[in-house]
Amino acid sequence: MEAACWLAPGVLRRLIELPSPPLSRHQLKRLEEHRYSSAGRSLLEPLMQRYWEWLVGRVPAWIAPNLITIIGLATNVFTTLVLVYYCPTATEQAPLWAYLLCAVGLFIYQSLDAIDGKQARRTNSSSPLGELFDHGCDSLSTVFVVLGTSIAVQLGTNPDWMFFCCFAGMFMFYCAHWQTYVSGTLRFGIIDVTEVQIFIITMYLLAAVGGSAFWQSLIPILNIQMKMIPAICTFLGAIFSCTNYFRVIFTGGVGKNGSTIAGTSVLSPVLHIGSVIILAVMIYKKSAVQLFEKHPCLYILAFGFVSAKITNKLVVAHMTKSEMHLHDLAFLGPGLLFLDQYFNSFIDEYLVLWIALIISFFDLVRYCVSVCNQIACHLHIFVFKIKPCSVKKKTGQLFYISKYVVLEETYF
Repeated sequence: MEAACWLAPGVLRRLIELPSPPLSRHQLKRLEEHRYSSAGRSLLEPLMQRYWEWLVGRVPAWIAPNLITIIGLATNVFTTLVLVYYCPTATEQAPLWAYLLCAVGLFIYQSLDAIDGKQARRTNSSSPLGELFDHGCDSLSTVFVVLGTSIAVQLGTNPDWMFFCCFAGMFMFYCAHWQTYVSGTLRFGIIDVTEVQIFIITMYLLAAVGGSAFWQSLIPILNIQMKMIPAICTFLGAIFSCTNYFRVIFTGGVGKNGSTIAGTSVLSPVLHIGSVIILAVMIYKKSAVQLFEKHPCLYILAFGFVSAKITNKLVVAHMTKSEMHLHDLAFLGPGLLFLDQYFNSFIDEYLVLWIALIISFFDLVRYCVSVCNQIACHLHIFVFKIKPCSVKKKTGQLFYISKYVVLEETYF
């Protein structure tokens, strides 16, 4: 069993894993019974399917689906961090190649994220861990995508709008899984992830071609800067998406008396994301040193890691049909920022922000590594390579047999 885990040697393993298993035996049993369910198809998906089918056909059969997912995430994170390096306040002009790099990085991420599920079915290596790993990577990628987009249009000159756009993106991703926790089915709209990612790639390209002059130019008649168009689109998209999400949340409960899939209140997940957003708003508005205005990228990343952690816990709660508990170490970082302000910033807020970012990132990594290791051990599989439970030769090809088969088209 131990050989099937994602192992880390000695001290390193104790450092990056939680001291006790995050999932109970009951949760692991429920996880075995979980089956992925989705509904709906976005506008561009039928067209993109041809490209995705062609791409997955070029991937060697020995490459594990989760390895494809993590490579896509790492690419997107790296290219965005390059942009953060050149534009720490989201007001600077980055080199042309940095915007192009982000466009390519996001396209690679989108492509790999779309074919990991196909690779799993192609190699008969589908498992509940694959779905969880995919959604977990998406939750972290969302943070970097919204941050990179804000930097590309230099939205740091309008801090209120940048704050709204970044947290709206994280909130909408959380709500997508909130309604899944309620209804048991992940629903896609006509305008969904694929369309938004193509739009953002276009924005990166416009930033590379037009530079700061393009986004600062005024739109005739409306008399607003061009950079406000993506912000307004985010606002309208948030209203439209949240309307659909909350309609399902309030009316689509599949549990007893319209409760969640775990039998809990449909409103219970609001406590987690609500706490993150309320703390973020309070710290932003009460900062004596304009913490967000001067360090927006660090601020978004610090709270983004917290958002990714609680989103991961929501996905786990859905897949294991279990309750989501409010107490969580993820809130330690934001709590330190809040306490520091409460005591009149007796420690420099910028220093506390760095401490909060490190704590939030470390907590996210420990949780994700621990959950993946525990599930991999329980299912007797590997995280980053395909375990040939039974290998048969037929017409010169290898066929990998697994007890977990997922029938749906793709994971997002």
